[in-house]
Amino acid sequence: MGLLVSIDNGGTLTDVCATDGASTVHAKTLTTPHDLTECFVKCLEALSEKLDGEIDLPKLVGSIDYIRYSTTQGTNAIVQRKGPRIGLLTDDDAVATGAMNAAPALFEAFVGDRVRVVSPAAATENTAELVTAVSKLVSAGAARIVIAFSGAEAAASEKSAKRVLYRAFPRHLLGAVPLLFSTELTRIGTLDQRVWTSVVNAFLHPAMETFLYNAENRLREHRARKPLLIFRNDGNSTRVAKTVAIKTYSSGPQGGVVGGEVLLKHYGIPAACSIDIGGTTTDIAMFNDSAVAVAQSGHIEGAPVSIPLAAIDSIGAGGGSIIRAEAGKILVGPESVGAAPGPACFARGGTKATMTDAFLALGVLDPSSYFGGRMPLDRERAERAIMAEVGTPLGLSLADAAEAMADAYHGKIADEIGAWAKGNPDATLLAFGGAGPMSACGVAEKAGLRTVLIPKFAAVFSAYGIAFSDIEHSYMAELVPGREDAVDAAKTDLAEQARRGMLAEGFDLAECRLDYAVLTKNGAGYTRAKLNGRHDGANTESWLELRVTKPIDKIALGDPACEEKREAKPAGIRKGTSDLPLFRLEDLAPGDWGAGPCLVEEAFFTTHVRDGWRFAVSGNGDLLLRR
Repeated sequence: MGLLVSIDNGGTLTDVCATDGASTVHAKTLTTPHDLTECFVKCLEALSEKLDGEIDLPKLVGSIDYIRYSTTQGTNAIVQRKGPRIGLLTDDDAVATGAMNAAPALFEAFVGDRVRVVSPAAATENTAELVTAVSKLVSAGAARIVIAFSGAEAAASEKSAKRVLYRAFPRHLLGAVPLLFSTELTRIGTLDQRVWTSVVNAFLHPAMETFLYNAENRLREHRARKPLLIFRNDGNSTRVAKTVAIKTYSSGPQGGVVGGEVLLKHYGIPAACSIDIGGTTTDIAMFNDSAVAVAQSGHIEGAPVSIPLAAIDSIGAGGGSIIRAEAGKILVGPESVGAAPGPACFARGGTKATMTDAFLALGVLDPSSYFGGRMPLDRERAERAIMAEVGTPLGLSLADAAEAMADAYHGKIADEIGAWAKGNPDATLLAFGGAGPMSACGVAEKAGLRTVLIPKFAAVFSAYGIAFSDIEHSYMAELVPGREDAVDAAKTDLAEQARRGMLAEGFDLAECRLDYAVLTKNGAGYTRAKLNGRHDGANTESWLELRVTKPIDKIALGDPACEEKREAKPAGIRKGTSDLPLFRLEDLAPGDWGAGPCLVEEAFFTTHVRDGWRFAVSGNGDLLLRR
C-alpha cells in the first residue's frame, strides 16, 4: 500500500498523521489564517522532512495513496460571521419568520433584511414577480440567494422557479449571483431545517470552494495520483467535487470522535468521556457502548439543520484562555489570547495570564522543548503575568498562584462532565489535543473518575481519527405511501445514483458496501432503522437511504494489553515550582510503568501524572493512567 495521509487544520495549529501500514508518523505546523493553502503545504513539507530527512514534495506526493483532510474554515467562518451576505426568497412570510425565530442572531448575521416574499403562483404564472424579487435581493447586497418554497409542492415550485430564473439570469454571465434551491440540497426534515441547511450551506460554500480547490491544485502541481478527500462531519470522506459545504462544519472535532470510538472499542472500554483541549476551547463528548450519540437532525449555533451531527459540546477553556482574579475569585475564560499575541510566555506582546503560563511555571512545560523545540517559551514573562493577574491580587506566592489557576481551570472543565461522571463512576477519561494530557489527571480527580487514557497520538488525535474514515456517499428517495413496490423502485433508483457517484470517485460499485435504512418521520425529527426485508410503505412520511462505502486502508493497531511489567527509569528532572521526574514516551516500551508525580512527554504533548496516579504503556503505545 502507498502512504495514507490525514490532515486536521485547526485554528492555531495544523496536524498531520501518516502511515504506510508498517509505521505511523506525525507532525505539526502553525496555521496560516491569511492563506490556509500555505499551512496545508507546510504540513506536507514537515511530513516530507520527517520521512526523508529533507523536503521533497514531488517525491512525497507521488507516494501518497490518499490524503484525507478536515478544516476549521467553515466552523470559524460561522463563529466569526465571515462570509457572503445571503438573500432569502420564499412564497410564504412564515418561512422567513420561522427561520428567524429559530436562531435570531444567526439569521440577522447571515440574512438580515434581505428577504423577499412572492406569491405562490410566481414560479409558474407571475414569473415577472419572481425575477423582480431576485433583482431586488441583488440590489440589497445579496451575494448568494436561497430559494425556499413551502408546502407539499415545494420541490415542483422550486424546479419551475429554477427554469425561470436561469433564463433571466444565465449562469455563464460574469457576476451572476449563485442561486441555491433548498429542495435540491435536502427534502427531509422540517421547513425550518430545510431553510437553515440551505442558508448555512450558501454561507460556507464560497470560501470552502476556493480554498479546497486551491489545495487540490497544489497537489496536482506535484502530480498527485488521486484527488484530495474531504473528511466530513458524518465521519467519512469524499472528494472535493462531491462534498457539500455544510458537511465540513465541525469536521475536526468529529475526527477526534472517530478516533475515540476506534480506540475505546479496541480496548473494550464501553463508557468514556473525551476532553479535546486546544488553545481556546475544550470539546467534550460522551461515549456509551464506545460510541457518541448522533442527532439525526442537529443544530448549528441554535439553527436547526437536517444533517446528522454528533453530540459534541464546547466550552471556553483552553491553553490560551485568560485567567484572572476578580472579587477574590479566579475566573477562567471564555476570552482567549489566541495565537497572536498568545500567552505571555510566547513573548509576542501578550501580558495576560493563561493556563499555558501556569503550566510553564509549575514545570509541566519545558521552555526549550515546547512545540518540538521550535517555539521557546519565556518563563520570566509567564511568572510576571501570573503574579500581576492572580498572585498579587489574591496575596499568593508564584507556586500557590499557579496551583490555584490549575485548580480553577480543571474545575471548570470537570463541571461540564461531573453529572455524567457521577452516573458512570467506572468510566474512562479520554484526553487528547495539545493541552489535554496536561490536565487529564486534574480534571479526572475533580470529576470523580479513576482511569485516564492518553493516546500515543494525542497531540494530533483528530488527524489520527480521520485516518479511520472510508469513502462514502449517501442517497435518499421518498417512499410512496401505500405502494407495494415502493422499496424496490427506490432501491433501483438509489443504486444507479450510487453507481454514478462512486464511478466519479474512481471505483466500481462492486468494490463497495451498500447499506440501506428507512428514515421515518417522528414529530419534528426522524428515526433511522436498518432495512430488514420488505417495508410496507405505510401512510407515514418515510425515506429510503442508501449509504455506499468504499473501504480504504487504516492505521494498524497494536496489542491492547496494558500490564505493568517493568518500572521505567526517568530520563531526567523537569525544574519548576516543584521538581518532576521526566519520562520520554519514545523511550518507553509496552509494559513499562511509573508512579506520579511525574511527566511523560513526547514532541508535541506532555502528560502530567499527578501524585497518587500510576501510568503504564499499552501494546499500542498508549498511556493508561489509574489511581
